[in-house]
Amino acid sequence: MIETVVLDVGETITRDDRYWASWADWLGVPRHTLSALVGAVVAQGQDNAEALRLLRPGIDVTAEYREREAAGCGERLDETDLYDDVRPALTALREAGVRVVVAGNQTARAADLLRALDLPVDLIATSGEWGVAKPQPEFFQRVIEVAEAPAERILYVGDHPANDVHPAKAAGLRTAHIRRGPWGCLWADAPETVAAADWRINALMDLVSIVR
Repeated sequence: MIETVVLDVGETITRDDRYWASWADWLGVPRHTLSALVGAVVAQGQDNAEALRLLRPGIDVTAEYREREAAGCGERLDETDLYDDVRPALTALREAGVRVVVAGNQTARAADLLRALDLPVDLIATSGEWGVAKPQPEFFQRVIEVAEAPAERILYVGDHPANDVHPAKAAGLRTAHIRRGPWGCLWADAPETVAAADWRINALMDLVSIVR
C-alpha cells in the first residue's frame, strides 16, 4: 500500500524549456545550440551543467547564477511551466487519501516559486534547502523523513534513472519512472531502468490507479 507519493520537479512536474532558454539568452547563444548540447551531455551520462561549460569553458555556474539573479534575469516559474496533467493528478492523488510531496534537485529560490503556485500538495522541498542533492543517499533519507511513512510505502516518481529511480530504490522506496523529457525518454527502455522501476508511466494520472 502506498501512503505517500513524492515527485521530482524538473521534467516530472515542470518543463525545462524556460530554464535552458534563459541560460542561452544570458550567454548570448542560440537557444537551439544550448538545447542540442544539453541533449549531447545527457546522452553521454554527464551532468547537464556540462553543456554550459562547453559553451563557456571555466564558467563558475554558481557565481553566474548569482549574477543573473542580481541582473533580474534569474529563475522564473509560473503556471505555463507546469505540465498539463500536474494539477489534475496531484488533486486526484490527495483525494485518494495519500500524502503528496514534491522534492527535487532545485534551488531554495525554486522552492519559493513552486510554493507560490499553490499546488495541491502537502509539502515542497528542494536540495537547495536541504543542503544535499540527488543521487546522494542522504537526500532520500530526508525524503523518508518528510514523507511520514515507512520507506516501502513511499513511491518516488522521476524521469532520471540515475538521479531518481536507482537511488530511491536503493533507499528502500518504491519507484515510478516517467517517460518525459530528454532523460525520461532516452533511458525509458534501458534494461537497468526496466529492472529498477516498480512502475513505468507515461503521465502523472497513471499514478492514481497505482495508489488505488
